[in-house]
Amino acid sequence: MNTIILVMLFTAVSVGLFVGGMALFLVEAAEPAVRKGKRVAAVTRGSGTRNNAPGRGESAGDLAAKRRKQVEASLKEAERKQGQTNPKPTLSGLLQQADWSMDPRSFVIMTATLGIGAILLFVLMGYEFYVALGAGAVAGFGFPRWFLMFSVGRRKKAFLREFANAIDVIVRGVKSGLPLNECLKIIAAESPEPVGPEFKSIIEGLKVGVTLEEGLRRMYQRMPLAEVNFFQIVLVIQQKTGGNLAEALSNLSAVLRDRKRLQGKIQALSSEAKASAGIIGSLPFIVGLLVYFTSPDYIVLLFTERVGNFVLLCSLVWMSMGIFVMKKMINFKF
Repeated sequence: MNTIILVMLFTAVSVGLFVGGMALFLVEAAEPAVRKGKRVAAVTRGSGTRNNAPGRGESAGDLAAKRRKQVEASLKEAERKQGQTNPKPTLSGLLQQADWSMDPRSFVIMTATLGIGAILLFVLMGYEFYVALGAGAVAGFGFPRWFLMFSVGRRKKAFLREFANAIDVIVRGVKSGLPLNECLKIIAAESPEPVGPEFKSIIEGLKVGVTLEEGLRRMYQRMPLAEVNFFQIVLVIQQKTGGNLAEALSNLSAVLRDRKRLQGKIQALSSEAKASAGIIGSLPFIVGLLVYFTSPDYIVLLFTERVGNFVLLCSLVWMSMGIFVMKKMINFKF
């Protein structure tokens, strides 16, 4: 009777934590990007009206209002196309963002092989079928997906480290009189990976007739970052409405460097919370190992009894929920 009550209590608490965690995740995911317009406005503010002198019958105010309408129309068009061409990333898109040469079919075959192999291994080792099934899910779906997302994130970070410098190359080149295409060629030839290969893809597309707008859109699909989106919008607006490209890109470079400084400040302020989370998260495993080596008969029931397996499963769920909540608390959107 006590075992049944214990199992019901564990189940109720686990379900409650799972529902609460999912609610937190949905609230975070549904947060509207209200700061997007402000960022774009800050970037495009410098595209000004220096190169647009008022013509006959037009005052400076009329010209500014006309240009403002053109910029707003270009922004709406860019956002509309972005919403059409950038849905939730597929497996093929994630593999492309990670710069893996593997196609989706090969990835699925590899993960299925890993999952089936893990299930067979745990069954041969004498574990229950549901334990083997859980191990197969982790080996066949959890770990490969995690490693894929880790590779994507690492490539994005490497791109951001050099992206502001690439924009500065364009700014200096335009100020010295070079056309935009020549500046892009310099970046493609001189910048390290992954910035250089991404701009090289744009240059190769321009050679075969792909427009600059389409090339930038494809670049954003391969590297879906807010910074790349700003760069794309600035160049598209400059092509359609004119203006001082060097000043606009200079403002964009300043915004990117400010974002990088803010990210470093956030990491510094949250380092204590990350260290605390690492220590607290590792304590159960360290204590479990110590108890196992000192008093194995005391803790072996968690691995040999069904109730003990259920307690371990619930503990893993709670630990995962705690790690998820702490990760959300220290990851700020800016």
